[in-house]
Amino acid sequence: MSFRATPRAADESATVHRIGQLAESPVVLPSARRNDPLLVTKLAPPPLRRGSVSRPELLARLDAGMAGRLTLISAPAGYGKSTLLSAWASGCDLPVGWVALDAGDSDPVRFWRYVIAALGARSPEVSARTGDVPAVVGDAPLEPAVAALINALAGSTNRVVLVLDDYHLVASEAVQRGVAFLIDYAPPQLHVVVSAREDPPLPLSRWRAQGSLTELRAAELRFSTAEAEQLLRGVLRAPLPPEQVAALEERTEGWAAGLHLAALALRDRAEPSRFVEAFSGSHRSVVDYLADEVLAQFPADVQAFLVETSLLDRLNGPLCDAVTGRAGSQTLLEQLERANVFLVPLDDERRWFRYHHLLSDVLREQRYTTAWLPVTGNASPRSSGAVVG
Repeated sequence: MSFRATPRAADESATVHRIGQLAESPVVLPSARRNDPLLVTKLAPPPLRRGSVSRPELLARLDAGMAGRLTLISAPAGYGKSTLLSAWASGCDLPVGWVALDAGDSDPVRFWRYVIAALGARSPEVSARTGDVPAVVGDAPLEPAVAALINALAGSTNRVVLVLDDYHLVASEAVQRGVAFLIDYAPPQLHVVVSAREDPPLPLSRWRAQGSLTELRAAELRFSTAEAEQLLRGVLRAPLPPEQVAALEERTEGWAAGLHLAALALRDRAEPSRFVEAFSGSHRSVVDYLADEVLAQFPADVQAFLVETSLLDRLNGPLCDAVTGRAGSQTLLEQLERANVFLVPLDDERRWFRYHHLLSDVLREQRYTTAWLPVTGNASPRSSGAVVG
């Protein structure tokens, strides 16, 4: 049996029969790494900062999403995805199994060990079914283990939520196929929440058409002026004048990390109004964050494209082709938008875009510097004296 994310409409009875056959015995995960310990800190949500911003509308959206199979939170770095999910999990009426993913979880055996541990910790029935996971040396197929997990969930009398945080760090086709299989055939007792910086390679369009997918994106995660005021006041321990709050919210476009960085910088300012007026993407903390968390993920040629096209207030394929002297810009723009690279669509057809204000500031500063170097992640652009691209 292989992982194929086939819709439920396709002969469910035969599929359920096969799952039942595979799940006759407890979950067995093949692994030559059977003695590797699991980090308990990967199985817990990040602690909430004191004074975290309350976001009742988004929490209600997450609650409503429980009616479907999957909730996807997809937005760039620093938009508060993990913080929002942590706040939701702390108040959720259902048990929430959490996995904080990293690149090492691209190993399918390790990935499913963490998933089973997260679910087993929150569901006594699943724990009883999967608690003693004998390991088999070698690389036997994982399909029976995932099928048995589905069967264990189906036999549970209680619902459980599985949160897969930082899912973009998983680079494994085998894991993607397994997760799609789990979501396609999961019983009503399971709801999956995926948080990522870009859309995962899962059959999202099919689940969207079936009405079983709830999505939260950067537009929904953007802080309102009232939420920005709450965040700034929490960091500064004092209120800012409304006009300064509005200016920072507009300049950051409600980007949570940008607002937080601005608040930290404001702490030591004798004249906050002058700082707010001058705050831009050229501020050192913003440059460092965007360099490390956004630009460094791309190869040098994509970084060059971003820098070269930053002089445009509005972007489309032909304009970018003309500026860069290369063809294929429309395809690249669409790929960048799917990767959530602070690229704002300006029309429903996804033909016209613009860069986020702060990223545009960073890129334009780099463009007008005589020499720029691609971000490698090895050094801060400021400390090295180079301007990143």
